[in-house]
Amino acid sequence: MRILITGAAGNLGGFLARYLLDSPHRLRLMTHRTEIGSDLRAATNVEVIRADLGDPSTLDGICDGVDRIIHFAGVLFEPRPARFLSTTNIVFVQNLLDEALAAGVGKIVLVSFPHVEGDTTPEHPASGRLNLSPPSVHAQTRLQAEREILERTEGSGTTPVVLRSGTIYGRGVLMVEAARWLMRRRMLPVWRKPTWYHWLALPDFLACARAAVEDGKVHGIYQLGDDRPMLLQESLDHFADHWGYARPLRLPSWTFFLAAAAVEAFALLTGSPAPLHRDFIRIGMVSHVGDTRRMKEDLLPRLAYPTLEDGLPLL
Repeated sequence: MRILITGAAGNLGGFLARYLLDSPHRLRLMTHRTEIGSDLRAATNVEVIRADLGDPSTLDGICDGVDRIIHFAGVLFEPRPARFLSTTNIVFVQNLLDEALAAGVGKIVLVSFPHVEGDTTPEHPASGRLNLSPPSVHAQTRLQAEREILERTEGSGTTPVVLRSGTIYGRGVLMVEAARWLMRRRMLPVWRKPTWYHWLALPDFLACARAAVEDGKVHGIYQLGDDRPMLLQESLDHFADHWGYARPLRLPSWTFFLAAAAVEAFALLTGSPAPLHRDFIRIGMVSHVGDTRRMKEDLLPRLAYPTLEDGLPLL
C-alpha cells in the first residue's frame, strides 16, 4: 500500500515512519516547515512532499494513489492555544478529509487521546463517547476532529479509525525526555491532586498503529493503553527511581498555572515557542483511562510491555 503520514517530521510521526521502513509499503511523508530526517529521505520506499494543511492550495494531489492516511500533523508549542487549535486540530482535518474523499483513500487514521472524554478512571474508563465537553481547548478541538472524520466518511468508501492513545513513553519521546531533563535538575514538581494516567509503551503504540493501517476490518474508535493505569504521582516516582534522581515535590495546583502563565507571557513578548501553557496544565490534570478491550480484540492481543514497570528499561 501507499501510506501518507502527515506530520512525519514530528516526534511520533517520525517514529512511525521509521517503524514502517522495513514493511512492504510505500511511504509518502508530508511535512510543512521541518525537514524530514536524512535516514528517511534516503530510503527507497519513501517519497517526501511539502504541504500546508492550513492552505488548501498546497494540497492538490497529496492523496493521489494513497491507500491509507495516518494523521499526526499539528501545532502545540505556541502561546494562546485557543487562537490556533481550532485551525490545527479541526481545519487541518477538514482540509485533509476533502482531499482524501476526493481521491478515494481507503482508510484515514486519526491519532487522538482519551482526554476527549474528560476525567476517566479505572472504574469509569473512556469508551468512545463523542457527546462530552472536556475542560481543555486541545481536547475540545480534537473531539470535534474525531466527529468530523466519523461523520464525513459515513457512506463513503473511506474507513475512519480513531486511535485514542494513552500517554506514550519510551526513549526519544519528547515529553519523556523533557521530564528526564527537568528531573535531573530537580525542576520537575507534580501537583497534589491524584491523577490517573493510562500509559502505553512506544513499541506497543507503533504496533497498534500499524495494525490499524493494515487490517481492513479495523474501524471506529479504539482506546489504547497498557494493562495497569497508574497515578501520575506514582508514575513519576517510578521514573525518578529508575533514573536515579530525587522524586518530584508535590505542590499546589495553582503554582503550575502561574508558571504556565509566565512562560506564555515570555513567549508572547519574545516571539519564541511556549513549551508550557495553561491549556497543557488543564489537559495534564485530566485523569485519563481507556477501555482497551477493542484494542486487544482487533489491534494487539498481547502487549510487549503490559505495565509501566515492564517498560522502564525502554527509558
